[in-house]
Amino acid sequence: MATKRLLDLTLGSILLLLAAPVLATAALAVALSRPAGGVFVRVPHTGLNGQTFPLSSLRTRRYRLDLLSRLPHVVRGDLSLVGPAPLPAGTPRAAAPWRQLVRPGLTGLAQVRRDSALPWDEPALLDQHYVEHHWIGLDLAVLAATPAALARRGRGYGQGRSQGHLSDTDHRPGVTLRRNKWVPSARVP
Repeated sequence: MATKRLLDLTLGSILLLLAAPVLATAALAVALSRPAGGVFVRVPHTGLNGQTFPLSSLRTRRYRLDLLSRLPHVVRGDLSLVGPAPLPAGTPRAAAPWRQLVRPGLTGLAQVRRDSALPWDEPALLDQHYVEHHWIGLDLAVLAATPAALARRGRGYGQGRSQGHLSDTDHRPGVTLRRNKWVPSARVP
């Protein structure tokens, strides 16, 4: 765990320094557009050991700059670079015991595998898989895959994500998932 925190602190600080000019420009642009709620959005999220912290994000999702604006949380220790997606406090999924074993992350296995055609491509299952099997090598692989995943997704969040999930499995005989819809299958004598 100490190696992961060292990676978060070192790489998070470097990324924050590199992103600072872009973030300052984006914050100025948001401020000039005079949003009603200010430049940053602050929403309570659940983190490590169930602790609640206010997650601040730049009030724009354009070009995914809201993710870069969360880098101070990585340096501070509220977030990790890699981990399950941070969820708002009070949501049932945020209360799952396995979610509270690690810090939530800026990116994670669910984010880089989201548009995969794997049958288990459900964000919660991927996040749980990460929590159960995380190690520094997996973190480095996820970090390396993140830019390509963001580029594939473009500006739209979650484009191409499979809509057939394991939790939607219908075990009734004669029902098949086709093109993300449950349809009666052909009768088998």
